[in-house]
Amino acid sequence: MKHISTLIIVTLLLASCGDKKKSVDEIIETNNLELIQEKRNELETTKLEVTEQLNQLEAKIRELDPQEKIPLITTFKVKDTVFTHFVELQGSVSTKQNIVIYPEFSGVLQQVFVKEGQQVTQGQMLAKIDDGGLSQQLAQLKIQTALAKTTFERQSRLWEQKIGSEIQYLQAKTTYEAQQEAVKQLDQQVAKTVVRAPFSGIIDDVITDQGSVVGAGQTPLFRIVNLSEMYIDSDVPERYISTIVKGKEVRVEFPVLDTIVDTKVRQASSFINPANRTFKIEVGIDNKEKTIKPNLTAKLKINDYTNSKALLIPQSIISENASGEQYVYTVINKDGDQATVKREIITTGKTQGDFIEVLSGIEDGEEIIDEGARSVKDGQTVKILDVNTAS
Repeated sequence: MKHISTLIIVTLLLASCGDKKKSVDEIIETNNLELIQEKRNELETTKLEVTEQLNQLEAKIRELDPQEKIPLITTFKVKDTVFTHFVELQGSVSTKQNIVIYPEFSGVLQQVFVKEGQQVTQGQMLAKIDDGGLSQQLAQLKIQTALAKTTFERQSRLWEQKIGSEIQYLQAKTTYEAQQEAVKQLDQQVAKTVVRAPFSGIIDDVITDQGSVVGAGQTPLFRIVNLSEMYIDSDVPERYISTIVKGKEVRVEFPVLDTIVDTKVRQASSFINPANRTFKIEVGIDNKEKTIKPNLTAKLKINDYTNSKALLIPQSIISENASGEQYVYTVINKDGDQATVKREIITTGKTQGDFIEVLSGIEDGEEIIDEGARSVKDGQTVKILDVNTAS
């Protein structure tokens, strides 16, 4: 029928203008504006008449030809595939070795031995506080202790030879031990005037300048960070508490760094926060390049579900009836490129992107309507233009 329509169009156009081509050329050669406009108007009128006649013919063709009423669709054959579902979360980078160092001794900050960005090792001297004369006192006390030791050793030898009294021996021993304890205590006080790194890391900030008066436990001196022991903490909805556990594989994306890291959950909390119904997880991060910093935002993708024989279909073809049931249209009774539409009630599962898992209602190999799914009805005859395989 469409070939007949095309022949009618060509015939009418030839009839209307075939014999007049020469006269049109002649009119154009005259360069007479009035004649040219008159000829154009004549052809426009003919064009409108032909178009109206064509529309009438097409309408009658659609009325008489049943093929013109059949909806055109495309279909795809559903095929079982491996379906891996991921939970997408957001987290923040943290480290347990990120602290501000405070002094244990009050006084003037005499010397600062490090600068910002410097790598330090555990126990390295960072600063020295004026001890206010404690070092001199310690030196004198050590001299007195040395004398007490000599006196005790001599008294001890005499006592072994039964020379002298026991009380003299005990007094010498007590004096020496008391001096040793005094040296130990003063030595500990002097040691507090030296500020040392509690662990290996980087001096992120020198907070107090050299020459400032500092108070024990009150004045912040340095911030030290260890970028090797990094992790990401994130809040996970409680419904995943049985699937997101220690050892689960995680893909971590750092949008700012344009970096992706594969790692695992190293700790999953057993406590549900009653305020937001979530539990915390920790994901360890390898940071050999030292590019990942504390408080950096991270996106987490955690595999919580895998089905090796899942049936996936596009979410866009699913409809819902008044009862809240989901359904799709399949084709049956195929005869060439024509088939009958059948509505199938389905049960769906998890989604991933534009696709959703079908748990029941369709089977492997069934042919489902894709394009045109919104314009067909159950039991209707349709014409299939193309058949694909679902990916």
